[in-house]
Amino acid sequence: MKTEFVLCAAAAAAMLLSSCGGRETKDLSFDSYCIPVIDFTDKAEGTEGSRIYHSIIPDHDAYINAAAREVLNTLYWSQADSIVPLDTLHYKLLDIDGISAKDGGDGDVTIFYSTRHVEKSFADCDTAKVDFETRGVLLHELTHAYQLEPQGIGDYGSNRTFWAFIEGMADAVRVANGGFHGEQDRRKGGSYTDGYRHAGYFFVWIRDTKDPDFLRKFNRTTLEVIPWSWDGAIKKVLGPDYTIDQLWHEYQVAMGDL
Repeated sequence: MKTEFVLCAAAAAAMLLSSCGGRETKDLSFDSYCIPVIDFTDKAEGTEGSRIYHSIIPDHDAYINAAAREVLNTLYWSQADSIVPLDTLHYKLLDIDGISAKDGGDGDVTIFYSTRHVEKSFADCDTAKVDFETRGVLLHELTHAYQLEPQGIGDYGSNRTFWAFIEGMADAVRVANGGFHGEQDRRKGGSYTDGYRHAGYFFVWIRDTKDPDFLRKFNRTTLEVIPWSWDGAIKKVLGPDYTIDQLWHEYQVAMGDL
C-alpha cells in the first residue's frame, strides 16, 4: 500500500533528485510532506462556529498538512514504509451536531468537523482552547486516514478487536502529540478493549516504558500478524514473554488505578 508523496512546492526543487512524478527523493522523512489535494469546503458559512474557525485557522491547508506530518511521524519511520495512500482529502465544516468523522478510503477521504462543536469549545471565549481541540480532533481523524488496519478478523463494524485497535491508535496518536490535557483527560479503569482514550493512553504508556518505536511497530503488525490479535501483535513487537493483559495490569498499577 505504498503511496507516492507530493512535496511542498517550496522544498521540492531543493530536495528532488530529478523531476516529480514518483521519482526518489533525497529526504524520505515527512518534513516536507503535503497532502496532494485538499478540498476544503465550508458548508456552515454565516454560523458563529464558522467565523471562530476561520479567525483562528486562516490557512486551513497549512494547518491540515502540519497535522498530517505529525500523524505520519508517529505511525511510520519514513516515506519508504508501506503507507496507506491519501491522494485527496475533502475537509468539510458542517453546521451539525456531533464532533467529527472520517469516511472513504483508497486514497480519497472525507473528514467533517462540526462548527457547533467549535462554538461549544469557545464557550469561555478562549481561542487557544478551540485551537487545541481542533488540532486534537484533526490528529485523531487523520490517523484514521493513514493507519493500517487489522486483517483476518472482520471489519470495523463487525469485530470489537478491530474497532478498539482503530480507535485506540487514533487517540494514541493524539496523546503522543500532546492533543489531550495529560492526566486529567486519561480514562481510568475500564479496559483497552474500550478503545479511544482507554487504549490510547495505554499504548503511549507502552511506548514510553517498553519501546520508543512501539506505536510504529504496533501499527505495522497489521501487515505481519494475520489473523491479527492483541497478544499476537504484542508478542511480535515486545517478545514472547509479554501479553496484553499483563501489560494492562502493569499499566493500571503504574497509573494508580489499582
